[in-house]
Amino acid sequence: MRLKYLAFALLMCFCACTNKPENAADGTRTYKGMYSFGPEEKSFKDCSEARMFWVVDSSAQLELQYSQLHFEKPYEPVYIQVIGKKVLSKKGDVSDTFDSTLVVKKLISITKEIPADCN
Repeated sequence: MRLKYLAFALLMCFCACTNKPENAADGTRTYKGMYSFGPEEKSFKDCSEARMFWVVDSSAQLELQYSQLHFEKPYEPVYIQVIGKKVLSKKGDVSDTFDSTLVVKKLISITKEIPADCN
């Protein structure tokens, strides 16, 4: 019986160490919303807050996967789920029209199908 509890405790410790929480110490969390990409703008609209952010793709996957969807014109919105971090936009930069920038660390999913609760 003790062995079962010990195994369970070890499993819980392992899971806690390998999974990043929603609000990790480094400020990253999961974001879900609409992403638009084009020559002059890379923007994200968070579904839960309805706020707009400038996007910096440090994952090197978001822009690549967006382009692989083969849109005929730029700025077509897609639904994404990413792990990222919100930072203040730099003044005097192209992103300064947005108060915050979303730095994408990891792309979880991207789809042309936008959920009804995210329009």
